[in-house]
Amino acid sequence: MQESQERADYTLIARKPSFGLPTGCPICLPAYIHLKFASFPFHLNFNNTFPDSDQIPYIESGTYVAFNDENGGLIERLREDGIVDLDAAFCSLPEWISMKAMVSTWLAEAVMYELWVGSDGTSARAIYYSDLPWLIGKALFMKQVYVVKQRFGITKENAERKEAEIYKRAKIAYGALSTTLGDQTFLFERPSSLDAYLLGHMLFTLQALPESSVLRLALLEHGNLLRYAEKLKSEYLEGGSSSSVPQFHSEASSTSTRRPSNSSSKTKKQPKREKTEEEKTFRRRAKYFLVTQLVAVLVFLSVMGGYDFSEVEVDDDEGFSYD
Repeated sequence: MQESQERADYTLIARKPSFGLPTGCPICLPAYIHLKFASFPFHLNFNNTFPDSDQIPYIESGTYVAFNDENGGLIERLREDGIVDLDAAFCSLPEWISMKAMVSTWLAEAVMYELWVGSDGTSARAIYYSDLPWLIGKALFMKQVYVVKQRFGITKENAERKEAEIYKRAKIAYGALSTTLGDQTFLFERPSSLDAYLLGHMLFTLQALPESSVLRLALLEHGNLLRYAEKLKSEYLEGGSSSSVPQFHSEASSTSTRRPSNSSSKTKKQPKREKTEEEKTFRRRAKYFLVTQLVAVLVFLSVMGGYDFSEVEVDDDEGFSYD
């Protein structure tokens, strides 16, 4: 009983929900699903303050905090700390290891490519920058496009070849996963982090990427994977929930959340309420964050020096493509 009470105090901090998903972030979603698979009680809060932070998702309980940018990611950190471990029976199986490597590299890279390079960026902006002023969001988006191209080694000369390689690997991964799954409910007898990563990837690909997405079309060719995703989504994401009602979370160590009121009266003007010191401090922090983000973007653009930004073309629909 005491253990159950302690577990209920954990809070998962993720990016906000979108596309009909509990969190629209392709990195946060597997962590959320992993906790659901484990029937692990947790609160769900959202952090929109730092859209490009590698620490999100993270989980906290009292003085304990586990960030996604340490020890191989949040799921691995929870396993190492003995908090949630679904992989004990599988982590030494060669086939399980190879399947997980394909999902966490080939499929994750394909989603990254689609979000930042292979599409008009609509999904990426909805996930990361929709709460920022337009100019800052656009500048941060351009910065991330450049970072992703650098990571994949994409230039104007090799763009088509790199794209073909990324999609080829993703299609190979889908085929191998489909064969391994067959008609089973899970890839290996019972749920593991492999299922969490795969289900998160599939739900994001199906619901967040555009219908014309090459990755989405490739996934739709595997009927058993689609049935797998639909069944697990219905059972673990749409059924009974062990997580509390989500709230927006502004800071990693905050003990309270704040929600703007949407209620208003058209017939009677409400008296203006004087802001508390806490609200004033929060507003000052938000303004400071926006200013520092803008300065960081301007500094980034100014120090790039040798990089030819003519490789990134700004279309009328705010998309980015090669010349």
